[in-house]
Amino acid sequence: MNRTEISSLGEFGLIKHLTKDFEKKNSSTVLGVGDDAAIMDYKEKQVLVTTDLLLEGIHFDLVYVPLMHLGYKSAVVNFSDIYAMNGFPKQITVSLGVSKRFSVEDIEELYAGIKLACDKYGVDLVGGDTSASATGLTISITCIGEGEKGKISQRSGAKNTDLICVSGDLGAAYMGLLLLEREKKVFSGDESAQPDFAGKEYLIERQLKPEARKDIVESLARINVVPTSMMDISDGLSSELLHICKQSKVGCRVYEDRIPIDYQTAVMAEEFNMNLTTAALNGGEDYELLFTVPLEMNDVFQNLPGIKVIGHITDESLGSCIITRDGQEIELKAQGWNSLK
Repeated sequence: MNRTEISSLGEFGLIKHLTKDFEKKNSSTVLGVGDDAAIMDYKEKQVLVTTDLLLEGIHFDLVYVPLMHLGYKSAVVNFSDIYAMNGFPKQITVSLGVSKRFSVEDIEELYAGIKLACDKYGVDLVGGDTSASATGLTISITCIGEGEKGKISQRSGAKNTDLICVSGDLGAAYMGLLLLEREKKVFSGDESAQPDFAGKEYLIERQLKPEARKDIVESLARINVVPTSMMDISDGLSSELLHICKQSKVGCRVYEDRIPIDYQTAVMAEEFNMNLTTAALNGGEDYELLFTVPLEMNDVFQNLPGIKVIGHITDESLGSCIITRDGQEIELKAQGWNSLK
């Protein structure tokens, strides 16, 4: 494989080279890459902005994370934050810190993943920045989205008796991470060893190539429901629930036997001798949507595909608890991912 030094293209040459195949998808994108700033026109919509910083060695390990998957995931986790506001992502900017061990071809792989995500979710790349780095690879993506006035969901709107809902299933991404870390240790002791992922592909995909739940936001729009509060599950269900409760000034009751968990997640948790509920509550990186809706919508949400009602909001004085399978109340604790610990 050819290796082109980044220095041979220079900063602006590299940006032009990497972004030449990104096509405009949204009418709100007036001007994208190539000037001092992008131009966007949103008319009557409200603008949503989110940003994520990913650092090599903290948020990802290139021993087992392919660069194309990393690019895809870096974009998708930002899209997820916009969907978590009941909005739709429209544009991103991508900024990189790149050390000399990376070639142009390496960064092309990263951008191929970003482009795949942009194409799938209908998002435009409109700018960014690139710099040399002395500490490996750094990725910073900012996402701009739009939401309709009166239909944007915040964390602070949950009300007493609201239903608590989640999309998809939980804990799989964390099990995928544990599996990748285990195989990395085997590889570091024997570089001829081949990873054993047979029957565990779902867990690996949930960790390396997560999807944002655009489909759930579209489903909510079709039935004309605006969640009273909503978040995406990036740091773990327990942490996100407590964020909603704190900002809404409410309590909650979540039922252990209602938390959706995939079969492969359960098998892997047993293999690691780990409590399955702990993995689902605290694993993180699921990028599913956690949201609340009024109690009178119970019949609708009990039968909506891809969504599970897992509990209800209570008065703040009752605190935040999980009800175990044998009926005990245990206080919820935020034990999810925290990069600063």
